[in-house]
Amino acid sequence: MATAAQAAAAAAFLSFLSSSPTYHTASSSFVSLRATPVLPVSRRAAATGGPRLSSPLRGRRIGAVVAQLPTTHPEVASGDKKIRWSSRAVRSFAMAELEARKMRYPTTGTEGLLMGILVEGTSGAAKLLRANGITLLKVREEAANVLGKSEMFYFSPMHPPLTEAAQRALDWAVNEKLKSGEDGEVTANHLLLGIWSDKESAGHKILTSLGFDDEKARLLAETANEEAAMSPR
Repeated sequence: MATAAQAAAAAAFLSFLSSSPTYHTASSSFVSLRATPVLPVSRRAAATGGPRLSSPLRGRRIGAVVAQLPTTHPEVASGDKKIRWSSRAVRSFAMAELEARKMRYPTTGTEGLLMGILVEGTSGAAKLLRANGITLLKVREEAANVLGKSEMFYFSPMHPPLTEAAQRALDWAVNEKLKSGEDGEVTANHLLLGIWSDKESAGHKILTSLGFDDEKARLLAETANEEAAMSPR
């Protein structure tokens, strides 16, 4: 039977697919956790889920959302079939927004992307993190240590905008795939490496505190293109 956490994650992902938002990057990588006015009840309810999609429709919607993940690279943003986000990376991004809301953060930062990878759980990046003792619970705790805790009665927007560091991580992931000169997918492996590439980001600091290092990043980089080649189309 599905756990409550799995059910919540599934509902959030379906909401992400059904809303097809226009993404914005936060004006600064600084995360302010000061309380702001509470969202109306109708908007808070909207953040908890969305209409179910039939299997054929869900497949088409995923294809549409893949082309809409925030990136400055037109090769992906335009929906070019030669370079595209993997379904695992898309799910990781959706779970990142969910985790940002759970933490009551006003933005989705690299710490959120890191948590999203772990919540999605099936990518090579997630498996490597777990194999090295880096779990969702530990990342949440470290995120609170690095960024602080939000006000109890603050309600995050349904799609917390990306911090500049998170946007750089996404762009780095795409750019790294483009540099390979090969067709295929930008995976969650690329996304984790993008987080690690920014030494000043919250995600990098959290990974460092939990024992992730350049050697583990090198091992992950070696498997990134292999996972991209094996990912379901």
